[in-house]
Amino acid sequence: MTNLRPNPDALLARVQADEAKQARGKLKIFFGAAPGVGKTYAMLEAARKAGKEGADVVIGYIEPHCRPDTQALVLGLDILPRLEIEYRGAKLFEFNLDAALELHPQLLIVDELAHTNVSAGEKGTGPICRNGPVGAEHKLDQSPFPGVTHAKRWQDVMQLLDAGIDVYTTLNVQHLESLNDVIAQITGVVVRETVPDSILEQADEVELVDLPPDDLLERLREGKVYIAREAERAMAHFFTKGNLIALRELALRRTAERVGEQMDVYRDEQAVQGTWPARERILVSVGPSPFADRLVRAARRMAAGLKSPWIAVHVETPHDADLSAADRERLTQTLRLVEQLGGETATLSGQSVADELIQYARSRNVTKIVVGKPKQPRWKELFRGSLVYELTRKCGDIDVYVISGDPQPTAAPAAQAHQQPIERLGYLWAILMVLGCTGLSFSMSSRLDPTNLVMIYMLGVVAVSLRLGRGPSILATILSVAVFDFCFVPPQWTLAVRDTEYFFTFLVMLVTGLVISTLTARVQFQAQAARRRERRTAALYAMSRELAATQSAEQIARIAARHVMAASDVRAVVLLPDQNRNLGEKGDRLHLPERPEGCFAQMVPVPLFSAGDSLSLNVHDEAVAKWVFEHGEIAGRGTATLPGSEGVYLPLPTSRGAVGVLGVIPSSSTSNLDIEQLHLLEAFAGLIAIALERANLETEADQIRLDIETERLRSSLLSAVSHDLRTPLSVVTGASSTLLEGDQSLTPEVRRELAASILEESERLNRLVANLLDMTRLQAGALEVRKQWQPIEEVVGAALARTSRQLKDRPVTTDVAADLPFAPLDDLLIQQVLVNLLENAARYTPPGTPIEISARHEDDTIVIEVADRGPGLPPNDPNRLFEKFYRVGDSKTRTGTGLGLAICRGIVQLHGGKIVAANRPGGGAVFRFTLPLEGTPPCMGDCFLQSENEG
Repeated sequence: MTNLRPNPDALLARVQADEAKQARGKLKIFFGAAPGVGKTYAMLEAARKAGKEGADVVIGYIEPHCRPDTQALVLGLDILPRLEIEYRGAKLFEFNLDAALELHPQLLIVDELAHTNVSAGEKGTGPICRNGPVGAEHKLDQSPFPGVTHAKRWQDVMQLLDAGIDVYTTLNVQHLESLNDVIAQITGVVVRETVPDSILEQADEVELVDLPPDDLLERLREGKVYIAREAERAMAHFFTKGNLIALRELALRRTAERVGEQMDVYRDEQAVQGTWPARERILVSVGPSPFADRLVRAARRMAAGLKSPWIAVHVETPHDADLSAADRERLTQTLRLVEQLGGETATLSGQSVADELIQYARSRNVTKIVVGKPKQPRWKELFRGSLVYELTRKCGDIDVYVISGDPQPTAAPAAQAHQQPIERLGYLWAILMVLGCTGLSFSMSSRLDPTNLVMIYMLGVVAVSLRLGRGPSILATILSVAVFDFCFVPPQWTLAVRDTEYFFTFLVMLVTGLVISTLTARVQFQAQAARRRERRTAALYAMSRELAATQSAEQIARIAARHVMAASDVRAVVLLPDQNRNLGEKGDRLHLPERPEGCFAQMVPVPLFSAGDSLSLNVHDEAVAKWVFEHGEIAGRGTATLPGSEGVYLPLPTSRGAVGVLGVIPSSSTSNLDIEQLHLLEAFAGLIAIALERANLETEADQIRLDIETERLRSSLLSAVSHDLRTPLSVVTGASSTLLEGDQSLTPEVRRELAASILEESERLNRLVANLLDMTRLQAGALEVRKQWQPIEEVVGAALARTSRQLKDRPVTTDVAADLPFAPLDDLLIQQVLVNLLENAARYTPPGTPIEISARHEDDTIVIEVADRGPGLPPNDPNRLFEKFYRVGDSKTRTGTGLGLAICRGIVQLHGGKIVAANRPGGGAVFRFTLPLEGTPPCMGDCFLQSENEG
């Protein structure tokens, strides 16, 4: 009964989805093959019917195309005023979305879902609509038409649905995005207006409006679709009978696919177990039989004739544990053939092949099951059962097809030539176990009845089943019955039985032993399958978790190769494209990031795709990997493409093309990867591709940020420097040209002033260029600090001497502690810090404002302050003062380039110190920086002894 119940998680998800849909409007699409089939007419009829039933129906936009019958259906319905737009000298009418949202009717009629609004054109520069996910609002950046919100009408409809308004609309099959290239190939016309397929999938109801091609052509000739002139041109180009037949088939198929999806959803919701043969679906059971290829091809032909999907299923049973290498290779090739022929593959695990096939077939609504005719002898069917008999007995309403035929002539696999003889060690251990149980029974026969000795043999059978498998356990069961009869049942030392009750004991003993061996084998098979699945699931989880915390593509490649090797018995490597490769380009060279342990260790060292790689591939595998990278398809050993290579190569696909290649080589030189291993490797390749794409996108984002910052820096530099360079150059040019003219009316005092201005502005220009060079050196990390032990008072004095001209009308006081020790510093750079701070104080304080310089010793640092009594710092974050090109004041009052304080911070940080700015109590600003005292002056001890001797 449990299997008949719906999945609770699926039901909960369905309920939550239904709750989300309740707040959203309902969308009904009237779907047709071509214009003129009657979509608008059918939509208006449905709208009038809904209005008669009491619904609030409003026509938002309709395209009657001057058809009287259609126009007659509009009468009596409320019509929303349309937008009138002047566009390129013409008056256009568009759907008024804002008015519809404000009116908020229960049902709105919006014709022509694929229509492009006039806003999608140009009225100025560039497109004006952002793209976004379906259902999201698509706001205009700069809409030149008031009232037009979106570029496409389907975007208007999505916003109406989000607002809770039901919508009826129309759509032709040629406007579906996925069919755009197909339509162009059939009709020779490229349709520019398209609608995403997700809109049709999200529709609550799709009604097909169908009309035979002959009837549609007749309507065209009668002028019921277009006027006579346009109708003739249409029938000569797009509306040919062949085109209409093809479009009709596409529309019918697309509608049938949607109906099939709805039926599957309903079956899942209602937990329907029976088969609904609304559409044919074929399932073929495959195994390691040599007839499997013929079976697959027959199922493919049957599916092609019925135009139905088909699935190939292999059911793993405990017997699969005994398959030879040749059988496993044959099964793998069969499943690969299914995928090459366009079928779907599935691998199931269970005890009964028939039960698993029936259960899976009912879950997939399969109508026909194809199996091969049994080739085993009849006596084996009596013991093992018949798959055909079980299927026909349990299939119910599912048809079962039994196909016979000769096996395909294929060359014997290379592995078969080297097949090892049957392993006999397990059977030997089974015999030894029976002998051991017999010895133990002899030692206890004096204290136990013969019937109780049976338990000792049963214990031996269980031990053999657990350790050696089903075959040895069956042998141990039969031997245990025979030895027990021979040794312990009277008369002893014969197989004769005097008491007939022992026959029942033998029978129970035999059946119990066989059941124990069978059940134990099944448990072992299930445990092995569970361990295998758990190992691969854990490998996928571990890889995804480790890749999520990795940023470098090289590290991603190494991590991926390690996890692939840990999950499968293969050697693996990830090949990455060169760093200068642009996504989407083909034919670029690959390289190995680093040689992971165990990767292709025995390959011939031939140079790979880029020079300098420590690991190499042979020439053939190099070409295979490059082909996979360029074409985005799997190739290599065991595949249909380039099968002669040593390894199998899988592309790492992303939405923008392959980002690399995953290469694996099986550990055995005679076996290929099975289909389950290939699927696991494909899952690994998907995870690796996602991680590499994320790393590439992060690299691109960093480069974009760097370009933006560089552009911003360049713009800021030009903006800041242009005025400061132009002003001194203008003064120098003007003064020098005046002097060169040699005007005799100039007095010596005027000439002296002109020469002084030239000198002053030249020095200003020199300081500006020096700041720019210092900033460039700081940015590039090329500024070298040469520390020497210097007295602070000398550095302060040198800075005051360099700024005497700027500070001539401001009183400057210094307060340098008398016991201030020497400090390790670059005197020229620290002088530059003090000069910039003093010039900054002179620039932002009025004449006569006192400036104070102080230096003191605190802990293990020298603290130097430059303070003033000017207007103080701005109220915002003072640390912004040390940013490049940041200047206080508006555009008219700003002075300087905004680099001086940034240079100060860079120099102080190179010395290991810190610099801060703050407002002083009572007004003014103070700039404070520290210089750490590290080490001991080299001459301090000698100087101290010398002073003692002189004293």
